[in-house]
This record gives sequence, structure tokens and C-alpha cells, in this order.
Amino acid sequence: MKMTHMTQVLAAVVSIGFAIPNALAAADSQAALMAEAKVSESQARTTALAKVPLGVVKSSELEKEHGRLVWSFDIAAPPAKGVTEILIDAKTGKIISVKKESPAEEAKEAKADAAAAR
Repeated sequence: MKMTHMTQVLAAVVSIGFAIPNALAAADSQAALMAEAKVSESQARTTALAKVPLGVVKSSELEKEHGRLVWSFDIAAPPAKGVTEILIDAKTGKIISVKKESPAEEAKEAKADAAAAR
């Protein structure tokens, strides 16, 4: 009985040992992206919201997409369903893309992001 408990504790410690470096690596990579950005999140948000009247930002993220550093915003504008995804170049502040996503597309993207985070 004691051995089973010790095995469980050891497994938990090992899991935590692997999770911490991954979390630190993600924080380091986000800091590196922030250092590259010339446009602040606030500036990019203002530009994005100008494209969606009465929109509300549901999420924002600084990421590399197709080799470009971008601010990505998912903006909801009720009563419309889904979101408008707007990508802003994080170096120039220019709009790269405006794309409407249905609730199904939004869920699919969230699932893919979660899988990539593992």
C-alpha cells in the first residue's frame, strides 16, 4: 500500500518537473516576441476595434503567423454570431487580415491551439 502511494507521489513530482520548464520556455518566447514588437497591444487594439463597430475584444495574442509577428484579436459584435479575427502587423501597425469566423470555426481553432500548447 505504501509503495503505491510513493509511486503516485513520484509520478506527480516528475510531471511537475516536466511542466515547469515548458511553462518557462513559453514565457521566455512571449518575452522575446514582445521585445520584437514595435506596436503596443493597446495601439493594435485601437486599430482592430475601428474595423468592427461596437465590437468587444474577446481575446488577443501576440504571435508569429506565416513568418510575421502579429497581434491577433478576436472581436465579437453582438447580436452577430462568431467573431471577426483581425491581424495587425506588430512592427508596422497595419491591418494584415480581417476574417469572420463562425462559432464552429472558432471552436475548431481553440481546439487546435490547445493541442499545440501541449
